[in-house]
Amino acid sequence: MAFSSLPTCAQGDSLSRDSAVGMEDSTTVVTHKKKKKIFSFIGDIVRSFSDYDEEYIEPQHYNYALMLQNTNTYEVYRISNKEGQSVKFAPDPTFRMGPYFGWRWIFLGYTVDVTHLGGGGNSKKDFNISLYSSKLGVDLFWRETGDDYKLRNVNIGSQYDTSNLNGLAFNGLEATIKGFNIYYIVNNKRFSYPAAYSQSTVQRKSAGSWLFGLGYTVHTLRVDWDCFENIVDQVFNATDIVAPTLKISNVKYTDIALSAGYSYNWVFARNWLFNASLSTGLAYNHSTSDDTDSAKFYDHIKKLNYNGILRLGIVWNNTKWFAGASAIFHSYNYKQQQFYTNNTFGSINFYFGFNFLKRKN
Repeated sequence: MAFSSLPTCAQGDSLSRDSAVGMEDSTTVVTHKKKKKIFSFIGDIVRSFSDYDEEYIEPQHYNYALMLQNTNTYEVYRISNKEGQSVKFAPDPTFRMGPYFGWRWIFLGYTVDVTHLGGGGNSKKDFNISLYSSKLGVDLFWRETGDDYKLRNVNIGSQYDTSNLNGLAFNGLEATIKGFNIYYIVNNKRFSYPAAYSQSTVQRKSAGSWLFGLGYTVHTLRVDWDCFENIVDQVFNATDIVAPTLKISNVKYTDIALSAGYSYNWVFARNWLFNASLSTGLAYNHSTSDDTDSAKFYDHIKKLNYNGILRLGIVWNNTKWFAGASAIFHSYNYKQQQFYTNNTFGSINFYFGFNFLKRKN
């Protein structure tokens, strides 16, 4: 009898274990439900980036695409001072050609610099990628100048005829720009950026949208002004023509911009589309110069300036085959009391291609 209670205790312990197992199973079910809701919520967000009004936008019917593209790049640096002296540096346009492979809205490819196939290499480096969804667009870029710059539109005073300077080779400029732009498309269910620039949808009715964005870029600029002065002195047989306020040899600035703009897709015929887009940004610049003679003017200068992005595109797309042309240009400004610089760069593209392997749904 002394041990008669032991089975009762064992039974109670068994009940406790059963309850604990039941609680664990219940907790597991709740956890799985929470995870399912989280994944469902994330999936809804991802799908919302491709929402559209089918009356205005026809979706992509294929999984893959092949495309051949010609890219022509352009770039100009303009530097000026308060005395009105200015000089533009610009290389000859670069002509590139290459194939691209696309999966839905992502295109990857490689282009060859045709202008330098016969030797005379160019150290220019250029990386650009643009991603477009119905709601968001992203531009990523990194550019490093080459060694083929030329003098353009030199102005060192009305008494000097600088026409002989235009077109002269100048290898004393080094510049880089790297950064990104991201923008939100307000009328994203009726207006399609991909229809104009990645051919992953077709705009069936004309529509436009306001754009709001954020940009971040880092610029560096180095100019060998001794080299420039040597060229000027030889042409005009004179010295000290260039004012000290123009000869800022090292400038680096960070550009943070809030932008607003408008874009419109005009469907002027069946399967045809023309897009025009313009955005202007109010930029906050933090600049530094390594020029010790002018450090008190140019180190740690914070300024507000205006930037701009222009896009143009024309496309023919019957959902199977497509062809067209597009252009995108960026303009960045840095200005303070005695010194001003502007960098404008961009590309013009011509392409044709086709889609294949139809989607199942």
